[in-house]
Amino acid sequence: MDIIFLRELKIDTLIGVYDWEKRVPQTLQIDLEIALPDSRACQTDNIADTLNYADIVRRIQSELASRHFNLLETLAEHIAQILLKDFKAPWVKVSVAKLQAIRGSKMVGISIERTA
Repeated sequence: MDIIFLRELKIDTLIGVYDWEKRVPQTLQIDLEIALPDSRACQTDNIADTLNYADIVRRIQSELASRHFNLLETLAEHIAQILLKDFKAPWVKVSVAKLQAIRGSKMVGISIERTA
């Protein structure tokens, strides 16, 4: 299985259950591992035969700019489903973390794995 990855993508979005979290954007760190549908790109050297990182990032940024999530779990699941359904990935691992949400902790978050 060939896996592309994206590490430490920072996105500001509305996330959380508290009133202030619904008004004040917070910075999330997103890490992705995405299985490629096939290994054609290894032979063809053609971007059309793989997943385009820029397209993935634009889609995630657009989704997170257009809605509020209460829980990191729900947000991670939403991203996973986009990758599985819209980008046709057979497997994904999505990690989402709030930065400095807890005093004394660099980040808190969730990591999920899903299969198509």
